[in-house]
Amino acid sequence: MQRLSIVSYPRIGAQRELKRWVEDYFNRKTTKDDLLSRSAELKKLQWAFQAEKGIDFIPSNDFSLYDGFLDTAFLLNVIPDSYRTLNLNELDTYFAMARGYQDERRDVKALAMRKWFNTNYHYMVPVIDDNTEFKLNSSKPFDEYSEALELGIRTKPVIIGPFTFLKLSKVTASNKTYFDCGADILKVYKQILGKFNAMQVEWIQIDEPALVTDLDKQDIEFFISLYQELLSSKEALKVLLQTYFGDIRDVYEKVISLRIDALGLDFIEGEKNLELIKKYGFPKDVILFAGVVNGKNIWRNSYEKTIGILNSLAASIDKERIVLNTSCSLLHVPYTVKNEINMDEKFKKHFAFAEEKLDELVELGELFNDASYEQNKKYIQNVSLIKEKAEDTAYIDLQIRQRIANLKESDFSRSNRFEERTGLQKERLKLPVLPTTTIGSFPQTAEIKEIRKQYKNKSLSFEQYNDKIKEKIAQIIRLQEEIGLDVLVHGEFERNDMVEYFGENLSGFLFTEKAWVQSYGTRCVKPPIIWGDIKRTKPITVEYIAYAQSLTSKPVKGMLTGPVTILNWSFPREDISLREMAFQIALAIKEEVTDLENRGIRIIQIDEAALREKLPLRRQDWNSHYLDWAIKAFRLVHSGVKHYTQIHTHMCYSEFEDIIKEIDDMDADVISFEAARSDLSIIDVLKRNNFRTEVGPGVYDIHSPRVPSKEEIRQAIIKMVGKLDKNKLWINPDCGLKTRGMEETVQSLKNMVAAVEELRNNPV
Repeated sequence: MQRLSIVSYPRIGAQRELKRWVEDYFNRKTTKDDLLSRSAELKKLQWAFQAEKGIDFIPSNDFSLYDGFLDTAFLLNVIPDSYRTLNLNELDTYFAMARGYQDERRDVKALAMRKWFNTNYHYMVPVIDDNTEFKLNSSKPFDEYSEALELGIRTKPVIIGPFTFLKLSKVTASNKTYFDCGADILKVYKQILGKFNAMQVEWIQIDEPALVTDLDKQDIEFFISLYQELLSSKEALKVLLQTYFGDIRDVYEKVISLRIDALGLDFIEGEKNLELIKKYGFPKDVILFAGVVNGKNIWRNSYEKTIGILNSLAASIDKERIVLNTSCSLLHVPYTVKNEINMDEKFKKHFAFAEEKLDELVELGELFNDASYEQNKKYIQNVSLIKEKAEDTAYIDLQIRQRIANLKESDFSRSNRFEERTGLQKERLKLPVLPTTTIGSFPQTAEIKEIRKQYKNKSLSFEQYNDKIKEKIAQIIRLQEEIGLDVLVHGEFERNDMVEYFGENLSGFLFTEKAWVQSYGTRCVKPPIIWGDIKRTKPITVEYIAYAQSLTSKPVKGMLTGPVTILNWSFPREDISLREMAFQIALAIKEEVTDLENRGIRIIQIDEAALREKLPLRRQDWNSHYLDWAIKAFRLVHSGVKHYTQIHTHMCYSEFEDIIKEIDDMDADVISFEAARSDLSIIDVLKRNNFRTEVGPGVYDIHSPRVPSKEEIRQAIIKMVGKLDKNKLWINPDCGLKTRGMEETVQSLKNMVAAVEELRNNPV
C-alpha cells in the first residue's frame, strides 16, 4: 500500500473554535489554562482523525494559536527587547508580538505582517536586531510530539527551516545581513534535532519554501552550507526537506546531493519539478514526498491527470519510495464539504476541502498500486465527475465572452492623461492640503452583525433591513463629520466581506456557510467559489453610497473591490484562464463605476489589495504576462470615467517595491498603501521611483488594538512630508476599520485629524 502524507492541516477548527477561544482570551473572557486545554483537545482530535483516515505521516507542531512563523521566532528566541521589557507572561509576550500592546504605562507596536508567498495567508515578520540571541526558547514542538504519542500516534514534527526563516525575517542588526546569522541559528537547529533524536522521533519535516523563489549564487551557497552542517548532526533522525508553491530549479542538483532522507516537491504549482527529475534523476536512497493533491484550491482532484504524473515519476523512482502528499499545507482550504448542508449536491460533489483531500490521497494510493486502475470503480467515477463539470454549458455566457473578445487597447485607458486630470479634480473637490480619509469600512459591531443575521434568517423584511442599514450609514456620516475627516465613507455595514459581498451580487459565484479559511491570526474569510461566467445583473452599492452622499456636502467615496482582488480571494475555476475571469469581473465592476459616477459620486475607490498575489514567485517567470492582464483588468474598470472623477485604490501586506512602476501604470489618481507596520518604508521606494500618483501611506496599524497618539501620527506625517510632495499626500489608516472596536477607532481617527490640523496650522 502506498504511504500517505500531508504537509500540514488547518488549525482554526471546523467551526472556527480556535478563533473564538483566542479572542475570548484577548477579551479576558477565558483563562490561559482554559485556552491551552481546549487547544490541546483540538489538536488531539485532528491527529486522531488523520490517523483514522489512514495518513501515515501525520504532522505535529503545525498547530498555532496565531501564526506558525511567529511560533518559530519564539522558538528561536527572536524576541525584540521592546516585547521582553513588557514583563508579561510567555503567552502574552507572544500575543504582544502579534498584536501590539498598550496600557497606561506601556505602548508597543506589533511586528510587521506580510503575505505568505502567493497565498492570502499572512505571517508575522520576525526582527533580528543587535540584541538577538539565538537559543532554544520553547518546548512546543517537543510537547506536541509527546501529546500525539500519548494517543499512540507517531507524528512527523514540522518546523520552518533556517534558510526560509532568515530569508523572510527583517535583519536590523548593525552591519549584518541574514547570511551573518547562519552560525548562530544553526546552533539552535542542531539542538532541536538533538532533542528529537533523544525522544526517538523517526521523522522531522523541515519546511524550506524559500527554495522556490529567486535565488542568487550567494543564497544557494548559504543554503547548502547551512544544510551540510545541519544534516551532519541528524544522527538517527530522518529529515524530510519540504518545499511548496513552486519548483526548485535553482537548487535541485545540489539538494539531491545532500544527506536528506526525503524530499517534498510540489507537482501542482511546481510542474517543472517533474522535468528536473527526468533530467537529473533522483537519488536511490531518498524518498520522494510527491505533492499531487492541491492544497490551495477546492476542486476534486483529477485522478486521470494525477495518476499520469505519478506514473511519470515511477519511471525514475521506485514506487515504494514515492509517498503521496499534498502540494502544500491544507491551511489554505476549508475543513470539510460536509458542513455545507444547504449546498445542492450537484455543486457539492465537485469540491474537496481538507477532509475530502485526505480521502483523495487514500484513493490515489489505491489506484497507483492497481495495475488495472482504469477499470477501478473509483477511477471511473472520478473521470466521469471531472468530465461532467468540463462539459457543463449551463454556466457559459457567450455574450460576456464575446464582449471580452471584442475589447480594444483603447478600452483600457482613460481619455485624459493623469497630469491633465489632477488639476481639474483638485478644483472640483476643493480639499485641503493633507486630506484625511479612511480606507472604507468601519467597525462591524455585534449590532450590525445581528441586523445582517436577522435579514438572512428572514426575521427582517428587506424594507426593515434597508432602513436599519441606512440608519447606520447616517450615524457614521455624522460621526465622520464630527471627527473632522475630509473625505467620508458610508461604512460598508451591508457587507459581510469585501469579496464575498460582491460575489453574492454577481452571477457565476457559489457561496458556502462554514468554509472558513484562516487569513491571519484570528481573522478568517469565506472565499466565494467561481463556478461559471460572471456578469452584473443589478446595481450593487449604488443606493447606499448615493444615500450617504445625500447626507453631507463633503465627498463620499464609492467603495468597490477590484477585479483582481475578487479573483485572487476567490477559489477560481480551472477550466478557463485567470485572465478571462479577471476581465469578466472587470466588466461587471465597470458598470458599477459608471452608475456611481452618474449618481454624482466624485471619488470612487477600487481596492486591489491582492494585486501581487498571483504574480509568479520567480522574476524570470514574470513573462507569464500576469501583470499585463492584471493591470489591464484594473484599468478596464475605470477607463470610462470622466476626467474630473477621482479614482482611488488600496493595497496592503505585500512587497510592492519591485513592481512599483507597474502600480503607477494602473493610472489611478490616488493609491493608499499599508505602511504603518513596515515603518513607512514604502515612501522611500515611492520617492526613488518618482511615483506620480498621489499616495496615502497608512499612518497607523489597524490590525492592532492599540490607539496611536496624536504625536505618533504627527511624526509619521512629518517623515512622509520630508520625502514626498505634501500636495500629493493623503492621510489615512493603513487598512479598513472593520475588525476594530468603535471606541478605539474613534479615538485613533480623532488623533489622526488633530495631528493633521496641527501640521496644517504649523507646517514643519
